[in-house]
Amino acid sequence: MGTALVYHEDMTAARLLWDDPECEIECPERLTTALERLQQRGLEQRCLRLAAREASEAELGLVHSPEYVALLQGTQALGTGELQTLSGQYDAVYFHPSTFHCARLAAGAALQLVDAVLAGAVRNGLALVRPPGHHSQRAAANGFCVFNNVAIAAKHAQRQHGLHRILIVDWDVHHGQGIQYIFEDDPSVLYFSWHRYEHGRFWPYLRESDADAVGQGPGLGFTVNLPWNQVGMGNADYVAAFLHVLLPVAFEFNPELVLVSAGFDSAIGDPEGQMQATPECFAHLTQLLQMLAGGRVCAVLEGGYHLESLSQSVCMMVQALLGDPAPPLSGPMVPHASALESIQSVRVAQAPHWMSLQQQGVAPVLSPSPRSPEGRPSPLLLPGGPEFKAAATQDVAALSSLLDQLRLNPTPPVRTAVALTAPDAALALPSDVLCEERSAPQEETQAWARPHEALAQDRALTALGKVLYLLDRILDGQVSSGIAVTPASAAAATLDVAIRCGLSHGAQRLLCLAVGQLDRPPDLTDDGRNLWLNIGGKEAAALSMFHVSVPLPGTTGGFLSCVLALVLPLAYSFQPDLVLVALGPAHGLRDPQAALLAALLRGPAGGRVLVLVDEESTPQLAVVLARVLHGEAAPSLGPFSMASPEEVQALMQLRGQLEPRWKMLQVASEAGGPGSG
Repeated sequence: MGTALVYHEDMTAARLLWDDPECEIECPERLTTALERLQQRGLEQRCLRLAAREASEAELGLVHSPEYVALLQGTQALGTGELQTLSGQYDAVYFHPSTFHCARLAAGAALQLVDAVLAGAVRNGLALVRPPGHHSQRAAANGFCVFNNVAIAAKHAQRQHGLHRILIVDWDVHHGQGIQYIFEDDPSVLYFSWHRYEHGRFWPYLRESDADAVGQGPGLGFTVNLPWNQVGMGNADYVAAFLHVLLPVAFEFNPELVLVSAGFDSAIGDPEGQMQATPECFAHLTQLLQMLAGGRVCAVLEGGYHLESLSQSVCMMVQALLGDPAPPLSGPMVPHASALESIQSVRVAQAPHWMSLQQQGVAPVLSPSPRSPEGRPSPLLLPGGPEFKAAATQDVAALSSLLDQLRLNPTPPVRTAVALTAPDAALALPSDVLCEERSAPQEETQAWARPHEALAQDRALTALGKVLYLLDRILDGQVSSGIAVTPASAAAATLDVAIRCGLSHGAQRLLCLAVGQLDRPPDLTDDGRNLWLNIGGKEAAALSMFHVSVPLPGTTGGFLSCVLALVLPLAYSFQPDLVLVALGPAHGLRDPQAALLAALLRGPAGGRVLVLVDEESTPQLAVVLARVLHGEAAPSLGPFSMASPEEVQALMQLRGQLEPRWKMLQVASEAGGPGSG
């Protein structure tokens, strides 16, 4: 089980044959530059390469009319003047004699990827294609798009593979209205799109791109539009949209397959989007999507017109698909006020249709969306104009600096290491997970253990030595993540030592997630370097902004709300460089819950996670944790069940106390607070 990369060099054949400043940015170099960068990074070599095939006319007919397909087929014989005339009948489109062949390959690449993933030949993959597809409609090309690649792939998955729940995530900066129109009355396809909207003044200038467009008929609630009404949205805004809108709904929907309309004009430096999200953000978004559908994620390239930003973002996505840890996100994790307003407008519009939003306290009442201002919308930025040039150059220095940072943080040579007390458990580990037998020097281990009576026994001391050794390997960059099994009687003492050792050996900010009967070390100070979060406390309480406790929810919905609306926003706000997860005595988590927690916490700390597992836990827990920390999909939590009123109240109470300090917890009412804008 690996990652597929689907490509065909013929897709570079189509190019603009006349002067058209609007269309010249959709060029063959978009593919060749991305592929070259994948090769330079050694990522292409790690993927299963598949040569794209042409989609058949029957496959194109899953979405497009026979007349439209025949029209496109006829373009192969047209001259330049005729192609230009035909192109002028559509919005932001150009045709070339090779367009029909290229577009059939693009759709076929998406189909091949879906077939490979659903057949179990690979776990996930990327189709590197052009022309893009998400604007294309049943009988019309639109916005550089000829055939709707992702929509065809979704229809194919339904018809040929019998799927009943497909999630489409469209993070291109333009609204994929073509996909929306095709599936707006289909409850088996959940379509999520964020897009630059500016109250209707940005292309494609559609009223139905706003938050209150939620689908039609049986498809009500299965179209989720998140309109960005300002430019400049960044990492915090994108992650907040996932945590507070997409993921709660997606976990409730429980898809069998995730399709990504992967447009990277929503990344920093792109003149179309004018957004600020850095390339590594797309690794985080990809990791979050891999928590769904057993990790079956099929990404298909859409837009992206700044070649460096595009190619770096593609590399980041492929790294995440391969299971590599995502680099830490740069910059303060404080969402913009406008982003929070947009997020809340979506939550309000969608609440009548989703229990996961209702249980977070969102009133299920539709609110009127802001109307588009009067007057002619602003045109698309034209590449020859001064606005385009300014937008294209303003982020180059920032992007260059970010790329330098990424080069300074290479992926550790060992992705996951495990220290076990029962050696036979190692037989079930993935082959490239290191089963670590070494320990820290005995003198060092004894010195750390001395204040703790519980660590005096040989078994506890031996386990502590392995914990300290793993911790040092994580902090010095030799190992990304680790798991250590500890005796139940020494769980609290081992955690105390791990916290102190981590802080003294180089961790600047350490997040400790303690699950079960584990108390915060009494003399741990609120100095801003450690954040203690206990799941399994007797009551919900924020004893300080750095000391938080919440009861373990007893429902699937309550657990997901706790993780998505509390744990992850706290973690991303705190921006730790090390996460300790301690599963203490009677921690109460089922194995899939523990696995999901560990997998999700890989993101905030750039993959640097150490999990301490009580040896009385189920024998297979360490193996499940090793698999998810290694990049495999977490097992399913099972059917969604509504959170109890007590769980909802406890979560809302905590969020209210913590929002002033931790901005990723905010949704809307605090949108005008300090630091936003």
